[in-house]
This record gives sequence, C-alpha cells and structure tokens, in this order.
Amino acid sequence: MGALTGQHEVVHIGGYTAESDGRADGIVAARRDPVTGALTPLGTVAATPSPSFLARHPALPVLYAVNELPDGLVSAFRVGSDGDLMPLVVRPTGGAEPCHLAVAPDGRNLFVANYGGGSLAVFGLDADGVPGERTDLVRHEGHGADPDRQERAHCHMVSPDPAGGPLLAVDLGTDSVYRYDLEAASGRLVPRAPRLRTPAGTGPRHLARHPDGRRCWLVGELDGTVTAYDLTPDGPHQRARVDASGRAGHVQPSEVAVGPDGRFLYVGNRGVGTVAVFALDGAAPELVAEVDTGGGWPRHFALTGAHLYVADERADLIRIFQVDRASGVPEPVGEPVPAASPTCVLL
Repeated sequence: MGALTGQHEVVHIGGYTAESDGRADGIVAARRDPVTGALTPLGTVAATPSPSFLARHPALPVLYAVNELPDGLVSAFRVGSDGDLMPLVVRPTGGAEPCHLAVAPDGRNLFVANYGGGSLAVFGLDADGVPGERTDLVRHEGHGADPDRQERAHCHMVSPDPAGGPLLAVDLGTDSVYRYDLEAASGRLVPRAPRLRTPAGTGPRHLARHPDGRRCWLVGELDGTVTAYDLTPDGPHQRARVDASGRAGHVQPSEVAVGPDGRFLYVGNRGVGTVAVFALDGAAPELVAEVDTGGGWPRHFALTGAHLYVADERADLIRIFQVDRASGVPEPVGEPVPAASPTCVLL
C-alpha cells in the first residue's frame, strides 16, 4: 500500500513523458482517502523519463520505476513520509523499452522485463533496497504469428511466485510464458522446462495469480482472450479460454488482477474502454459485468478491497470506482482525476 500521511495514503502514478511522445513530466503523487477513495493530486515528485511501470519494495520505503527508453533504465527512489521521492540510483537494464518490473517477495532481487529487448534482467538489492549492478540478463529468442507485433521476442511482464516457486516471464512476441529458478548465490536465472506456449497469435501480456497459489489467468493482447491455467510443478496447464470482453469492436486487453478475496477477476480492455469482471467459482471464468471506464484506453488499474483506480493513457485521467463486495462490480464515484499520459497506478 502507498506511503501513509496521517489518515491518508499516497499513491504514485507513472506515465509517458516527451521521450515516448507522452505528456507526463515524471512520477506523480496523489493523496488517497481510504474511506471515500478520492485522490488529491500532489504534483510531480520525480522528473524521470517515461516511468511507465512502478513497484514498491515489500518491506522498505523504496519505489522502483522502469524508464521505457531505447536504452532502458531502472530508477530507484526513497519514499518520504509525504510521498516525495528521493533518487537513489539509476541502472541500465541491458535492453530496450523496459515495460514491467517486480521485486522478489523476500526483497532481495529486482526483475525487469525489457519489451523491445525481449529480455529479462536481474538486479540484487542491498539491505537498503538499492539495486546493485545487474547480475543476469536472459534473452528470449524466436517470433510469433503476427509479423507486425511478433517479429521477435517482447518480454512484457515478470511475475515472482509469492510462495517461492518459479519466476514466470510473459513474452508477447514468442507466444510464451517462460519459467525460471533464481540462484540465490549468483543472482542468475536457471530456465525450468517446459515453457508454456500459448496458441499462435495470442500475444500474452500480463498474468494474475490467485491467492491460493494454484491458479493463474493470462490475457492475450493480440487475440483478446483470457486463459485460465492450473499452476503445477510441471508448469501451467490450460483449463479454459474465454473472450476478454463481451463488447463489439477492437479489444486489446491490458491489465489483469484477482480481487483480494479471490472470487473475481478484473480485465482492462483498451479499444472498447472497459473493465470486465469475471466470476471465478466455475471451471471457466464467467463474465458477470463490464463497466465503461470513461476513456477508450485503460492501460492499467490498481485494486484495493473497496476501490478500483483505472489509468486511461490516452484520455489523461484516473477514474475511481467503488467495488461492491458481494457482486464484485465496480461503480464510478466522483469525478475523474486529471493525469497526463498515465500508464501505471501504484497503491
């Protein structure tokens, strides 16, 4: 959860800056009222280029951002009690256009997905959460069925296992989810076979794990699907595959997340501008609601127990929803909050 200021929390918002044809100036902070869900913008707290995805250390007041540039960077900041960000270090990621990052559950390593580079970088974190030199860079090879979007590997997400199992790396370009074990002593990744191959042209983007650790759901950016998997020692096994949206028109899924009680799955759909809600009590995800987000390009969202925050990259806004605990359905509350080219909301 965000930094605390009295009875409020501070949320950080990443976005595209001029280096990526965006309108943001860097990382923005906003004060969040946990009761009403309201956001009060506090302005730009870190002028850093195209911080398109953000993550927090699990135990320390440290925030990490990818800088999605042709020569990719990762930036680390110490978070002040008022949400201010104090620069700690900037490291090259070893690949182009890093678009996602995650911290190991034990707080000892940072993993970065290089989209343009089709690679996965590893950084050790010291006792203060500061990234050291890169300890590994694994490059994916191959291509997919779409000649425009899958001409080569495009690593889009990295997902550490909270229970200590294999790291999952989602690659849009090769229609694959790779599995890796981390050698603690060396900070290097060891591939674990077999890798999951999705149907051709899926273009897997992000996945969400269930709190029980036994299931996950993967969204296909290129074919507009949600695929349910059982997580087994032999890797993910497909259980069901459904459309990500019930709407007509262009559907390009973005973020996916499981609600905190594990009953519902949420999928952002760019193009049609919706968040789809799926019930998870059956063999396949069942679409129970689909709500308009107030813009056509919901790039990312963040979910708490009571509220959903949707970042619409092209509409320059954050839309706030109250989530009904029983039905799982979000309802918009208040007015949208202006935010330039937002790509990530970090609670």
